Amino acid sequence: MAIAQVGTKATDFTLPDQTGKPVKLSDVLGEKVVVLYFYPKDNTSGCTTEACSFRDSYESFTDAGAEVIGVSSDSVETHEKFAGRHELPFILLADTDKAVRKQYGATSLGVVPGRVTFVIDREGVVRHAFSSMMNIGGHIGDALKVVKELQ
Repeated sequence: MAIAQVGTKATDFTLPDQTGKPVKLSDVLGEKVVVLYFYPKDNTSGCTTEACSFRDSYESFTDAGAEVIGVSSDSVETHEKFAGRHELPFILLADTDKAVRKQYGATSLGVVPGRVTFVIDREGVVRHAFSSMMNIGGHIGDALKVVKELQ
């Protein structure tokens, strides 16, 4: 179960993106709805499928006023290669010590890095949480539906 519960304020954080630039969640939130998705690892089959699905739907998200942000414990360098290899147009954040993942409760069985997607409105309130290691399409479809409802 995710710690970041629907209806509660999202915890703010700052992490480096795939270029090494610090990204603060609250800076993005004022402008857009944020689709914050946690995934286990760059360059694994499920995570690549998920990232490419978000990439393929990215225009739909941005048209609906949302920014997609992916988070894993991989390094800035690994994210940079992953984003380049798959032409990912969105932000990937390096949570190398897993502190943000823990704050959001984005784990499976409490220890394994989970696949969890949150939709956070412009005021910083969590409006949707979806956790599933296998239903990758559900992450994208459900998130896009909620983003459109928040327009």
